[in-house]
This record gives sequence, structure tokens and C-alpha cells, in this order.
Amino acid sequence: MKDKNESVIPHGVIQHGPEEGIKESSREKTGLEKEECIRQLKTFFESQPHAVLATQNGKAPYASLVSFASNEKLTYLLFATPKATRKYSNILENPSVALLIDNRKNTKEDIQEATTVTALGRVEQIEDFERSIMEKIYLMKHPHLADFLNSPKTAFLKIRVEKYIVVTHFQRVVEISVYSLHINYLHL
Repeated sequence: MKDKNESVIPHGVIQHGPEEGIKESSREKTGLEKEECIRQLKTFFESQPHAVLATQNGKAPYASLVSFASNEKLTYLLFATPKATRKYSNILENPSVALLIDNRKNTKEDIQEATTVTALGRVEQIEDFERSIMEKIYLMKHPHLADFLNSPKTAFLKIRVEKYIVVTHFQRVVEISVYSLHINYLHL
């Protein structure tokens, strides 16, 4: 029987586990494998409407729930927040963030069966030239948030993702560099 978390785990990237420590694949992922990895992560992200955003000011970390969406290549994760919030103030002070996306159901089985993906990156303002495209992406997933998104009191932001960390089976960890997912192989 195929493991239900298996589809989220890409092969040929750095993996950590309770017994093996850290190991790195001896072969580079092929273009098709990278496309499959992106497809699997996109499917996972599309199945989850919300994520937990971790920000930090000079004193302490802070976590909050956000509605998110991703661009086609998974290089950016989009979210909106009222400007008069602690998370927005923290982002202005320190744009480095983590976004936790998971499929837990709040049952005891989650410890072994849930999948989590942590995106590490930096928050950036969405530029005027890209706003209409990013809005369409975000509102395709969250059409009920159109008024909120267009309010002058709302900040519409993007996380430029540097790395994804996928955890399944409680301790099976896979790190995926966003850069490595999008390398063009001209010498093939």
C-alpha cells in the first residue's frame, strides 16, 4: 500500500531522519523529477487554505493564522494582513519569516500521519506592475477575501521563498532549495 504522505516527499534532496542523520542524494534531480516535486507541493498547497505565519520583532517570535496562495513556480507565497497588526509591524522590523502549511486534523494520529511544509524566506512588498497578477492568484483561492484584499487598511505581501522543509511521519525531514527546483539544464 502506498504511503499517503509519499506523494509530498520529493526524492533526491537532503533528507533527515531519526536513524540516518543527514544524507544527501548522490545524484542531481532530473528536470522531470523537479517538475513532479513542484506539482506535488502545489497540490498540497492548494488543499490547504490557511497557514501559520511566524514573525519576530527584536524581543520575541509571534505566530498568526493567514490565508495564503502560491505562484505557479512556488517561488512566492502570498498573503494579506491588516496594517494595524503585530505581524505587520514585526515584518516591517524583520522581513525574515517562516510559514507553516500542514494537513493536520487535530487527532492523535496527526503525530505520525500529518504532513507539514515550512517555507523559509523574506517578505517583500508586491510591486504595482505585478499586483494584478498576484491578486488574481490569491483571489482564485480566496474569492471571499476580495473586499479585505482591496481595503486601503490591508497590506498585500509576498514571501520570496528560499527553502521548503517537508516533514512526514513525525521525523522524516526533506529540505528543498527553491533555487534547485528551478535550475535550467542547458547541458542536457
